[in-house]
Amino acid sequence: MVNIRPMRIPGRWRSGYVLDYHTLSSAYLGEDEYGHPMFDTKRSEVGELLYRLKYRLDKSALDELVEITARFVRDWNPGVTILVPVPPSRGRAEQPVHLIAERLSTAIGIPVHREGVTRVKETPELKNVYAYDERFRLLDGAHRVDASVVKGQKILLFDDLYRSGATMNAITSALYDEGAVADVYALALTRTRRRA
Repeated sequence: MVNIRPMRIPGRWRSGYVLDYHTLSSAYLGEDEYGHPMFDTKRSEVGELLYRLKYRLDKSALDELVEITARFVRDWNPGVTILVPVPPSRGRAEQPVHLIAERLSTAIGIPVHREGVTRVKETPELKNVYAYDERFRLLDGAHRVDASVVKGQKILLFDDLYRSGATMNAITSALYDEGAVADVYALALTRTRRRA
């Protein structure tokens, strides 16, 4: 059984959690023969599973990720009625957040609605933008909410990797303000550690 260390995440949502940190430590080792930096990275158990799925395309990690997440949601029991995944920030043939969300919806018995929130504007990659206010500004108008899907619903807003919370907060604001949702609960699998 995979160990998790759930942490509350602050935001506009009613309640939110992340299951664990993505990495526990990372030590710079030097550069490889091509001049690329190398690191000795230790990940949490959930972080390792997500890394395998997201960056190594190892779908064998999917079952365990879904099982862990479903168990947590059942124990948490936020009373959600639909699952809405955060739209991915970059194109991939198969999106890990969608793969997990589809399977998670079956495991917890609520429908997933990818069309509830869609990305309508490209934004610069946010992983190198550290100021929360700047991240939030870049996300302004980046997502569209389909009120016909989400109105009056209790939303489980789901993402795989939580950084600053700017994306989930921007989407949560849009869900309340444009989508007239009853409530939003936020859940992410892992979170990054803050930079010093």
